[in-house]
Amino acid sequence: MKSKMSFPRIEESLLLPLYVTSVGYWEHQDETVRPFGFPDFQIHQVLSGKGELQYLNDEKVVGPGDLFVLFPEVPHRYVPLSSKWEVAWVAFNGREAGQLLSYARINGSGISQLKTTTILQSLQELLMLDDEDNDAEINRSKLIYTLLLDLKKELIGSANEIHDEERLRPALQYIHNHLHRNLNLQEIASAAHMSEQYLCRLFKKTLAMRPMEYINQERIRFSKRLMFKKRSKKLYEIAQEVGYDNASYFSAVFKKYSGMSPEQFKKLHGL
Repeated sequence: MKSKMSFPRIEESLLLPLYVTSVGYWEHQDETVRPFGFPDFQIHQVLSGKGELQYLNDEKVVGPGDLFVLFPEVPHRYVPLSSKWEVAWVAFNGREAGQLLSYARINGSGISQLKTTTILQSLQELLMLDDEDNDAEINRSKLIYTLLLDLKKELIGSANEIHDEERLRPALQYIHNHLHRNLNLQEIASAAHMSEQYLCRLFKKTLAMRPMEYINQERIRFSKRLMFKKRSKKLYEIAQEVGYDNASYFSAVFKKYSGMSPEQFKKLHGL
């Protein structure tokens, strides 16, 4: 691929929750200095060679398999360290941009490591779009949305993140296997071989919620499946199957997490 750069028309795209402002590929990325940052979010994927990224008083060397993300208005500089520094990039913005990056565990400018050294599929498709295509803008919006959603599984988590997820897995499995009955923190923690305090900290850190919140969400999700599969069942029977002895309490929890009562849910979905 030869070096290229595209600047989409964004007049209509500004109405979308996510839109691309520029996208490009450099066979060799030259030195770039932005003392006042850039107005949009940027994602750069290093494909070959090495460079140095300077941002927020930090300096890091980046190479193949590295992805560096720059948030708007963050002063930065990047410079090649090899005779060829191959980089593909996309700049984007929109009201959902920050939240989707957060979903991928990217909450600020920095460097992440990809599981692959080949160009991300959505980024390559963005580069291949024809600027003259009447649907180019909407297709770019779709592709940047896909790219951000896929980042979570494309990035290598930190050792701590991987360790925390593995530590929590037995607790999650125990919960899933026992949703039909009362559960308490002590037995869940015991099943995962940890203290109740550590269990709560791990849930908050990994899933951003308390254990009982997770249990209630899973019970409500399970109850919806049961309403579809066992349509002749009464709601109090459904409640009992997902661990609620009190049908009224089940209805209150259901409404909290679904925004409607179980009866309204069934009627809305023709059940």
